[in-house]
Amino acid sequence: MTPSENNKRIAKNTLFLYFRSILTMCVGLYTSREVLAQLGVEDFGIYSIVGSVIILFSFIQNAMNSATSRFFTFDLGKGDFEKLKQTFSLSIMIHVFTALIILILGETVGLWFLNTKLIIPAERMEAANFVYQFTIFAACIGILQMPYMAAINAHERMKIYAFTGIADSIFKLVIVLSLAFVSVDKLKIYSVLLFAVYAIMAVFYMIYCQRNFKETHFKWFWNKKLFLERMGFSGYEFLGGVSGVLAVQGGVVLINRFYGVLLNAANGVATQVLGIASQFMSNFFAAIAPQITKFLAAGEMDYFYNLVIRASKFCFLLSFMILVPLALQMDYVLSLWLKIVPDYAEIFCQLSIVNVLVYSAFIPVWHGIIASGKNKRFRTIDSLMVMLMFPLMYFGLHFSPIGYICSHILINIFRVIYAAFSLRGLTGFSIRRLISQSLIKCFLVGTISIPLPLYISLRMDGWQGFLACCSAFVTVFAVSALFLGLNKSERGTLFSFVKSKL
Repeated sequence: MTPSENNKRIAKNTLFLYFRSILTMCVGLYTSREVLAQLGVEDFGIYSIVGSVIILFSFIQNAMNSATSRFFTFDLGKGDFEKLKQTFSLSIMIHVFTALIILILGETVGLWFLNTKLIIPAERMEAANFVYQFTIFAACIGILQMPYMAAINAHERMKIYAFTGIADSIFKLVIVLSLAFVSVDKLKIYSVLLFAVYAIMAVFYMIYCQRNFKETHFKWFWNKKLFLERMGFSGYEFLGGVSGVLAVQGGVVLINRFYGVLLNAANGVATQVLGIASQFMSNFFAAIAPQITKFLAAGEMDYFYNLVIRASKFCFLLSFMILVPLALQMDYVLSLWLKIVPDYAEIFCQLSIVNVLVYSAFIPVWHGIIASGKNKRFRTIDSLMVMLMFPLMYFGLHFSPIGYICSHILINIFRVIYAAFSLRGLTGFSIRRLISQSLIKCFLVGTISIPLPLYISLRMDGWQGFLACCSAFVTVFAVSALFLGLNKSERGTLFSFVKSKL
């Protein structure tokens, strides 16, 4: 496939995923609003903290998913179909084993932690245990569907990925709207119906893959060398997951211990916003990630370097374009979005967006390291840095609730710097090119785009302030991104694309 065809495929996949992002964002914002309204602040806080317990085990899922996606896409890039079938079958076996581990840990350690360490009102403890059981089942289903999702991503079928994401959002919206007609415990019904959605989506992924990709038909296969290779890679991703859980979900538990479930509700709102914010970055990158791995697998290093740098710039700019107006108008957005706005929800949401923007330009760099398959040293040192978040959060929460997110931002700044140097050591990647062709351009666009809409936000409020702020930002951002963010070739490609559509 030529570079021109690759660019067209990336552009097409990006459009599909951005259409998905915009629609799911609108549906997701309304759904979150109704969830909080239907469940109430206390039950919403309970759902957030109970969900955080099972996420303590999701690091296993994330580690296995990272390994599966990397090896599947790498084998596809090399064109080795036989090894591709072996990789899939071995991945199914590994994921089944992983799901059993999470089920055992969830029903022992997790259940003990829920009932003895979390601060939950006594009258709602039975409901919390009920929700917890269905959350464990949903986590196991999520693990079992990962090999099929890896196949869809490796084949770059982003159209299917976009449509399933939209369907998932619509299902969840229907569930929330139906809660208004429920007379029994809404928290319990909500957890059961969410589990049903996860199960339906997993069955769809399996059927689609088996009908469209020959390599996704399971056949018993065992190869000790391949198993150890994948488990070794997964082991270091597992280490990264453990440190991430300690930092993120451990912080959720600390918030609960310091301030109770009401502040967990505020953090739950911020988590919803963070998830939506991350979609804009991850959806664009999902269209590029398979290409990065395939170029590296084929030994086409110039294309690999160029794609990482371009992806870095566009990940930041596309995230910045959506998230900055949201952050500047967060007070107004929350008042429209939520019937009940928990204390500290606004500042939690704004800092979560800052956190996303800090590492948005470095997501392609991280993926380049994973694509290389040499993650041992990087994951070890990166995990140590992430683990530093926990004592920082513990210290910061003594002074303010926002110490939780500020610790994340501080450590993430050091992590992204280390990631760039790691990729240089593994592949010969040029940090100077990354700075000159991506980071400086991003900094200039950001510096120019913020002052005017920020001034308007401080001077005006209500819908007039919202419209004025967004209009000013879009105008300044479009001009600065076009002439400072994009190079001559990229501007020409953009103009040609717009001209062809008009």
